Amino acid sequence: MAAPRVDNAPSRREQILRTAAVLFARHGFHGVSIAELGAAVGISGPALYRHFPGKEALLAELLVDISERLLAGGRERSTGEPDEVLAALVDFQLEFALREPELIVVQDRDLDNLPEGDRRRVRRLQRTYVEIWVDTLRRLHPGLDPDAARVAAHGTFGLLNSTPHSGSRAAPDEVAGLLRRMALAALTAL
Repeated sequence: MAAPRVDNAPSRREQILRTAAVLFARHGFHGVSIAELGAAVGISGPALYRHFPGKEALLAELLVDISERLLAGGRERSTGEPDEVLAALVDFQLEFALREPELIVVQDRDLDNLPEGDRRRVRRLQRTYVEIWVDTLRRLHPGLDPDAARVAAHGTFGLLNSTPHSGSRAAPDEVAGLLRRMALAALTAL
């Protein structure tokens, strides 16, 4: 008889997704076999097929899920005074970047390994998320060209999402504070 799952304990499916994100970030999508992924979560490779039809489906769930979560979080923070919304968006993106840096690496490196339909879905979700930032920046800076606002939003993502590559030994709170100040200073100075 299987032991009951503790409420906060991740399901096997969640374990597989978390482990896949770490392994894909470390070795690349093509550098991880089903057998290696199964071994990392304590099951046989073929047992993974009970949870996902294949590696591509696993990758798709990782990237679609994070894109949906970012969009939902952006929408939740999109109402209010533009300076408050901007600060909330920066904090939200920064929290994601510090909490799930492996997904940034996987997104950057392995998006093209998604099946076409899933790749289009991720891109559509991402564009919608970017437009929340663009609208906020244009409300904060009336007359700001939409293309300039997109460049500013993407530049901010580059700054905040660079955390997996920083190699910093500073405390996470120090890193977060520095990146937050830099992002807000740049975005409010437009």
